[in-house]
Amino acid sequence: MILPTQSRIVITGGLGFIGSNLALRLADTGIPTLIIDNLGPNYGGNLSNITSHLTTGEIKVNISDIRDQYSLRPLLTDAKTIFSLAGQSSHMDSMRDPFTDLDINCKAQLSILEICKDVAPGSKIIFTSTRQIYGKPQYLPVDESHPLRPVDVNGINKLAGEHYHILYSQLYDIRSTVLRLTNTYGPRMRIKDSRQTFLGVWVKQLLMQQQFEIWGGHQLRDYTYIDDCVELLHNVYLRDVPNSSIFNVGASDGPFTLLETAETLVAVARELGLPLLAQPFVVKNYPEDRKSIDIGSYYSDCNKAKLAFEWIPRITLREGLARTLIYYKDNLRHYVD
Repeated sequence: MILPTQSRIVITGGLGFIGSNLALRLADTGIPTLIIDNLGPNYGGNLSNITSHLTTGEIKVNISDIRDQYSLRPLLTDAKTIFSLAGQSSHMDSMRDPFTDLDINCKAQLSILEICKDVAPGSKIIFTSTRQIYGKPQYLPVDESHPLRPVDVNGINKLAGEHYHILYSQLYDIRSTVLRLTNTYGPRMRIKDSRQTFLGVWVKQLLMQQQFEIWGGHQLRDYTYIDDCVELLHNVYLRDVPNSSIFNVGASDGPFTLLETAETLVAVARELGLPLLAQPFVVKNYPEDRKSIDIGSYYSDCNKAKLAFEWIPRITLREGLARTLIYYKDNLRHYVD
């Protein structure tokens, strides 16, 4: 399932939330892609995400693990653009099992770079990192100059992965761009648990008429709707940027407190006529086992990305939540156990 040389676009983690939406966007514009995904049960891979395009020939899938450099080498040979999206995103999982997080978010990135150095010289790599690397903000909004002080293992490993990409793009014939994502949400995200985003759990429980929990409620957040995120990824693919460039990815509006976010979600659900509990959510104290890795309020300054890629995030939180609820109302069976 290796694509012809002239169309060597590879998406690792391509059956997951962001990767599948990106693959569909590229396919709809006539650009074929090769997806690499291990479909691990604790991650976001889901074949339902791309079912509509599996028979068109524009999306090919290889079930492989980015930790397996031997299977990865032929798949990356002569790749022109690699979207390095595969990762372990759960902060709590990274604390419970730090070595698996190290393998996926750090060591596997080094393997990808070593392989590309040998078999895909001149390739462009777009690596998705996380806002978690900043730790607890010293000022808001957070720009790319903010100190980097991760508060959990996931943040440390993602930061190490960033540094590998920066180093290899400076030393070798590789062009890496790092995007630090924040609270990306929308259709095809993992919703059956909180491993990817708390918003997903809220959406699932709201649609299943179960009460969801807000922890704290006062913390500020910004949210990036998936279409805006994919638009930026596509723009990075199309444009040349200086090696080892780093960009924050943020929202079109906000920030919002968690309580405001929940209230907006419920208001949108009511506007859509969805059946709801009398009290859809409850506010609780932040769990003790998560306090030590909570970063408090966070929202990003993404002006650098806007200028570099002529990118404007357009989807408001209200509109994005409406699109998300409509999608999962019709497709819930594919995303819950």
